[in-house]
Amino acid sequence: MTKFRPCIDLHQGKVKQIVGGTLDDVTGAAETNFVSEQSSAYFAARYREDGLTGGHVIKLGPGNEDAALDALRAYPNGLQLGGGVAVENAAFYLGAGASHVIVTSMLFDSEGCFREERLQQLVTEVGREQVVLDLSCRRTEQGWSVAMNRWQKLTDLDVTADTLRELSAYAAEFLIHAADVEGKCQGVDEELVRRLGAWAPLPMTYAGGARSLEDLSLVQELSGGKVDLTIGSALDLFGGCGARYADCVAWNAKAR
Repeated sequence: MTKFRPCIDLHQGKVKQIVGGTLDDVTGAAETNFVSEQSSAYFAARYREDGLTGGHVIKLGPGNEDAALDALRAYPNGLQLGGGVAVENAAFYLGAGASHVIVTSMLFDSEGCFREERLQQLVTEVGREQVVLDLSCRRTEQGWSVAMNRWQKLTDLDVTADTLRELSAYAAEFLIHAADVEGKCQGVDEELVRRLGAWAPLPMTYAGGARSLEDLSLVQELSGGKVDLTIGSALDLFGGCGARYADCVAWNAKAR
């Protein structure tokens, strides 16, 4: 059954919800939907108290290290950590309390070419059972292609059944943001969700465009219950009005 997966997105040390792909690496500016007055640890502790599992903390650019570590300390082994993860620091984040490390950009060279040997090195360092592959993507002529560097640069890796099957040997889960609709609260990419459900060889979480509690039912229907859903900007916890956090917690309770 599809479950609600929580998130903590960090930008400049604050918990924020931004529109996917608008983050400028040079200036740090981004189109922002929400900035919380609460700390990352507040959200992590709330997820812990409500029994939510499989959520993720994402560092969007520099200045987020302390906030990320605060969240991990507040919910040890309850959150996945992504953003700037590399072979050299993956074990550190796991030791700091992350249940898994999430990687995208480290898997590609500066030209966006997939480097399988880097993934092999990561798995050798920490083990596949603690690796989540973030294959966040944009629509292309081929279907969907993985985008790196805050979803601004397309890579040579397409999201296909073959890709997921081959990469499943290196990971415990997949995380896939639909970058074209991320943060817009205009609905999920239904075609992508349907295909992910048909292709999924591992547990998988989809994020992007969710606007209401009904999207949990929609993703369950489209994916056959094989894909979980993250709701961000539409959630009342993040200033949204489309979905109540309490209802999402209740949904997961029914799924147990």
